[in-house]
Amino acid sequence: MSIVEKLKPVFLEYPATGEGRYKYTFNYRKIWQMVIMLTAAVTLIPLIIITCIDYNVTQRSIESEISLRARRTASNTKRAISFFLSERKAALDFIIHDNARKALTDMDRLSTILKNLQAGFGGFMDIGVINDHGIQVAYSGTHNLGGKDYSDQAWFNKVVARGVYISEVFLGFRNKPHLVIAVKSQLDQGAFYVLRATIDTDQFNEILSSLELNGKGDVFLINRNQVIQTPSRHHGDVLSLVDIPVPEYSDRTRVKVFQDQKMEQYVVGYAYIPDTDFILMIVKQKAALMKSWYATRSNLIGFLLISITVILGVIVFVTTYLVNQMFFSDRKRAKAMHRIEYDNKLATVGRLAAGVAHEINNPLAIINEKAGLIKDIFVFREKYSADDKLMGLVDSVISSVARCGTITKRLLNFARHMDESFQVVEIGTVIREVLGFLGKEAEYRSIEISVEVPNSFPKIECDRGKLQQVLLNIVNNAFFAIESEGKLSIQVKQRDEKYLTVTISDSGCGIPEKELELIFEPFFTKKSDQGGTGLGLSITYQLVEEAGGCIKVKSEVGVGTSFIVNLPFKPKPRKEANTCESF
Repeated sequence: MSIVEKLKPVFLEYPATGEGRYKYTFNYRKIWQMVIMLTAAVTLIPLIIITCIDYNVTQRSIESEISLRARRTASNTKRAISFFLSERKAALDFIIHDNARKALTDMDRLSTILKNLQAGFGGFMDIGVINDHGIQVAYSGTHNLGGKDYSDQAWFNKVVARGVYISEVFLGFRNKPHLVIAVKSQLDQGAFYVLRATIDTDQFNEILSSLELNGKGDVFLINRNQVIQTPSRHHGDVLSLVDIPVPEYSDRTRVKVFQDQKMEQYVVGYAYIPDTDFILMIVKQKAALMKSWYATRSNLIGFLLISITVILGVIVFVTTYLVNQMFFSDRKRAKAMHRIEYDNKLATVGRLAAGVAHEINNPLAIINEKAGLIKDIFVFREKYSADDKLMGLVDSVISSVARCGTITKRLLNFARHMDESFQVVEIGTVIREVLGFLGKEAEYRSIEISVEVPNSFPKIECDRGKLQQVLLNIVNNAFFAIESEGKLSIQVKQRDEKYLTVTISDSGCGIPEKELELIFEPFFTKKSDQGGTGLGLSITYQLVEEAGGCIKVKSEVGVGTSFIVNLPFKPKPRKEANTCESF
């Protein structure tokens, strides 16, 4: 037998027995399933709901924290960049207003200003003065750009229109990324000039590269044409197109989630830099940012699964135990009730048999007396005594009366032993009495019956009625299993000084191995369609135990079955152990 079969609840082997409004009363399988489902639902649904709520709240809280950090970082970096550019723009604005045009066109003075800017701010590469015709009239720097015409340049037209201009990053003839800041000074009669300074991006880039970003973060600037303006770690080179769409304009710092073609999600914090075409981009991989949450989520899901498993295990175990106990209690109660009913029926049958026997014995006595008188009269008259046929008829009447007397005597013997009483009996006599009730059926079905009782077998002290009941129940079951022309054998042997063994074997259909452990259970029957109650062998088992003995069964399908009853020669106290282990 497998472990699963050993742990399988007993009540699952039995079908439902209730009907109508009581159809679920004894449907233990249904009760078991309903209790498990209801208890599991009441227990697990709140747990799952609370876990889901906590899951969503925690995830949203973490995503909100990530978004807040990205927005804060973008805002701080935006202010740093704006301050960097505003500081240099303000320096040029101060220079153009603090110095006359003539002083600015003085090469020595312009060189001094450039040296001061490089010493005070750093990053300034050159500086030049451009008249209102777009001609650079003064220049100080590493390149010879004096006299260069900028009138056809877009930036010149923009600074003329706006008064100030901060360019995008470009290479120019220097072939190095840089940007230009230009400030316009208005003169009388519509004339003007422009102070223009070139700034390299090294110091500019240090502001962005110094940021410590988690989540495989990246920070860089792009323009509104999607061109990268500063070095990027993961999204392209300077002056190449970025792989992230240009976000919509906003005068405030914003955060959005972007998903690329590889289905990877990014948290993008962005800000438009005022008075420039720059867009600050802070990009972080969402998976890296959520890594700690994923670990927490795995622990949460693991805890939930373990909790559900433990709860279900406890529910199934406790429910199975309680339903099993309810099943055994109901079986015990039903068994007791049926036993009482069974005993009452037997007592009623006994009283009825006694009444019938007495009522039949009276006319039988008269018939026997009159038949004997007739025979005596015939004997004294030679005319009738010589008639063999007539005398045979009279003898037939007398023998039939004697046979009826034997039957009524059996009924009376059966009736007398319905109440518990111990007496010394011969086991062979009791067996023959039991077989006497079934003799006609055995003769009709051609069942061969053999009884083996050793000569001078010791008598036993027992309750004759219960012994008859035990033997009758087993023999009845054997007759049910035997087909026509079968065999039934009863063997009695002395096991030792204290016990005898009665073996009742039949050549019937046999009992499957799975049912051998159930045949002594109350209400287990294979004859339900023929009125069987499933109590015969259960009561037999109990009667044998009450007598201080034990009973075993051996069977093989298609060969037959043997019931082995071990009984003491004298009644034993019930508290003493029965001895079935060694036979």
